[in-house]
Amino acid sequence: MKRVFLFVVLLAFGGLSAAFALAQEATPVPAATPPPTPTPVPRPIPANTLSQERATVEFFFTSLNQGGSGLLRVTGVQMAGCSARFLNAVVDCFEAPGDGFFALLAVNMEQNPRRYPLDVFVWYADGARQTINAEVEVTSAGFIQQNIDLAPDKVYLIDPEIERTEFARLESIFSAITPERLWAGQGLQLPILGSELTSPFGAFRTFNQSFQTRHTGWDIRATLGQPIMAIGAGRVAYTGFLDIRGNIVALDHGYGVYSTYSHLSQIHVTRGQSINQGQIIGTVGNTGRTSGAHFHWEVIVNGEFVDSAQFIQMWLPGLGAPAS
Repeated sequence: MKRVFLFVVLLAFGGLSAAFALAQEATPVPAATPPPTPTPVPRPIPANTLSQERATVEFFFTSLNQGGSGLLRVTGVQMAGCSARFLNAVVDCFEAPGDGFFALLAVNMEQNPRRYPLDVFVWYADGARQTINAEVEVTSAGFIQQNIDLAPDKVYLIDPEIERTEFARLESIFSAITPERLWAGQGLQLPILGSELTSPFGAFRTFNQSFQTRHTGWDIRATLGQPIMAIGAGRVAYTGFLDIRGNIVALDHGYGVYSTYSHLSQIHVTRGQSINQGQIIGTVGNTGRTSGAHFHWEVIVNGEFVDSAQFIQMWLPGLGAPAS
C-alpha cells in the first residue's frame, strides 16, 4: 500500500529531547509589533529548482528560519520512492498521487544559522537509484527576550524536573506518526479568529530572574471562557491535565503534524474523536503555569516545535490541484 504524501522534519537535536525546556508564560506579554493575522497562501511557484539525471527537486522557500518550516517537491519519471538526509537525520518519503513526493522541512529553534547539506535519495521502478545533493540555509529568527515573574503559589512550576516530566509526556504523544493526511482541503486557520497574536514563538524566557527556558508556541489574546477552535481536521490524540500547560488538547492532523491548545477551563472533546476544522474543542482558562486567562497554541511536526503562525500560512499538498 502506497503512502500518500511526504512530510520530512529535519531536526537539529533529536526532536522533543532537544536541549531547550518547555516554556509557557505566566501572563501574556505582547510582542513589540504583533504580526498580521496569518492566512493560508495559494500554491506558490517554486523559489528554486534543482534537476539531476532523472529527478527534480523544487524548493518552495529560499531559506528557513530557526523554528521555521518549508516545503520540497520531488518528481521523476517512474519514480518509486525517496528519502532525505539533513541535520544528521534520515527521513522517509510519502507520495501525493499525481503530484510527486513532498517534504515538509522543519528546523529546530536552537539550530545555528548557516548552510547545511541536504541529500535526497531517489529510487525508481526499474531498480535505478540516484542521490541529489543540495544545501539549505538556516537563518536567525531574531527571537526576543522576556522576563516573567510568577506568583508565589506558581513558583514551584519552574522546577526543571516538572518540565522534564512534561516534556517526556509530550514526546510519547507526538512520537506516533499517522501515515495519512487528516486535515481537509481548505487550509488551516487560527484557533481564535480575529484575535491578536501576543507573546511570540521562540522567545527566550527568564522566570523570576533565575530559570531560563524557551517559548514553544504563540499566545493569542483571549478572555476567560472564550471558545477555542481546531486549526484543521484531525483526531484527538490526548486530553488531560499537565502541570505547565494545564488542561490541554492535542490534535493529530496526520503525517506527524500535531497542534496543542493549553490552559483550558473546559475540554469539549475526547481522545480518539474525529474533529472538523473550526470545531469547538474547549474554552480559554487559567490552568497550569499562568496567572490569568491565557491561551497558548503550538504546532509540532514529527516531534519538533515549529512557528505555528508561520506554519498555517504555508500551502500544503491537498489544498489545490496538482501542478501541470
